[in-house]
Amino acid sequence: MFKKRLSLATLLGLLALPVQADPVNILEAQLDASGPNQWHVSVTVKHPDTGWDHYADAWRVLDADGNVLGERILHHPHVDEQPFTRSLRGVSIPEETRSVQIEARCSQDGWSDQRLQIDLEQNQGKGYRIHR
Repeated sequence: MFKKRLSLATLLGLLALPVQADPVNILEAQLDASGPNQWHVSVTVKHPDTGWDHYADAWRVLDADGNVLGERILHHPHVDEQPFTRSLRGVSIPEETRSVQIEARCSQDGWSDQRLQIDLEQNQGKGYRIHR
């Protein structure tokens, strides 16, 4: 009887632990100038999509203050296409902006803590390329 209680107590303890989800990983980004202060942004993400109930469903470009400059909604899961790249045209980045960030979202877990930092004064950096 003691073993059953211990097993049940262990099981209940494990169920109380928070679930550690796999965040959406931003692997790389490419920014292509498309006009004055206008950019075409392509982002490659990876996430263990399982179907319509759990998938990477968006990414967005933020300025240094966290203001949203552009958002790409991902309308369906990519279970068999990992990693994958999607683009967003017409992202307006003010001329005085020196850096932006990209973050991604999962349909279950929300916005990931990971943000790709992009220095707009450099043509490339860790995880990004810029074509002017």
